[in-house]
Amino acid sequence: MIPLKGVTLLSPCQDFGKRTLVFKITTEKKQDHFFQASYVEERELWVKDIKRVISCLQGGKRFARKSTRRSIHLPDKVNLNELYTLMKDQDDGVKELKLEQDNRVFNHCFTGATVVEWLISKDKARNRPEALMLATGLLSEGFLQPAGDLSKEGAESGEQTAFLDDTKALYYFADSGFFCEGYSSDDDVLVKEEFRGNIIKQGCLLKQGHRRKNWKVRKFILRDDPAYMHYYDPTKGDDPLGSVHLRGAVVTAVEFVPDAKKYDIDGNLFEIITSDETHYFLQAATAEERKEWIKAIQAVSKSGK
Repeated sequence: MIPLKGVTLLSPCQDFGKRTLVFKITTEKKQDHFFQASYVEERELWVKDIKRVISCLQGGKRFARKSTRRSIHLPDKVNLNELYTLMKDQDDGVKELKLEQDNRVFNHCFTGATVVEWLISKDKARNRPEALMLATGLLSEGFLQPAGDLSKEGAESGEQTAFLDDTKALYYFADSGFFCEGYSSDDDVLVKEEFRGNIIKQGCLLKQGHRRKNWKVRKFILRDDPAYMHYYDPTKGDDPLGSVHLRGAVVTAVEFVPDAKKYDIDGNLFEIITSDETHYFLQAATAEERKEWIKAIQAVSKSGK
């Protein structure tokens, strides 16, 4: 436990030249504690909350972090993780469907009204307003994701019940094989095939650019069957910046990457070489995280098509 009364906070912290996204807390007794985030936004969220704590302590106030549970008045006994598991049950859960809307086909999704009715039918809620609160909790905590324009508008509205009890509002499970396809061309449909697989692993890694050789934080989503890993700018929308076809790819831990040290990138590096000889260099936050990514990618590259 780190007592925060009288601490000083330094972010970003440059004490470790080989590590990025580090911040430091120094206690009243001059003990230093160092922390490393996975990506910039995560570090800034931690720093923001810690600064609020320090400010509250200095002013003699009580710190209370805003929580989804309190803001939408969920009962304390509600376990959203268990509820989500029940919703995904293949036999007795919410059915994933292929739905058409606005010249697009949404695969592995369901409507907001379906979720509300399921919660009531399974005695998880007594009425539609209560079910709507539970669904909003699942949405706010990331278990459910908005699929169409209507549901996205609701999620971004800032209203207390951001989830919509509507037959036209579409949602999907966060770790499902959801993908959307339009009617534009055969090529577009082929591209959307990349998103059919189940999500095996996701998280943020540092990736070396192919042209400038600089390093940037990217969010990666690994899917199987077909075996693809898509990467995104974590500060922007849902459209991927690119994809890596992993069928037949080779992934190994490496100790050296050309031009990496110029950007103070060192340690926990690994390389993916695709079947067409394209090289991708990545860095994980820890050795254990690198091991997990390599293991997951190796499994997908052998089993996925």
